[in-house]
Amino acid sequence: MLKFFKKKPKEKQPPQLLDIDGHLIMEGDEVIAQRYELGKCKVELEGLQYFYVSQHSGQKVSYVKMIDAITGHQKVKKVGS
Repeated sequence: MLKFFKKKPKEKQPPQLLDIDGHLIMEGDEVIAQRYELGKCKVELEGLQYFYVSQHSGQKVSYVKMIDAITGHQKVKKVGS
């Protein structure tokens, strides 16, 4: 009888990213990285993890390394915002 009230497992979602100014960052957006001398980057999603891929050097950096400790936002600035 209690089988009717079982919770359904939630699907895991990729994290919601905000740039240094608080703008939402989505997959495919172009940003300017303020760390690791990446310059202009494109945001890519692999599985449930975002990566910044530099357009100059091709270097790939995880979003986890770009988190600002004080605000919790990403240390990037969205191009065109």
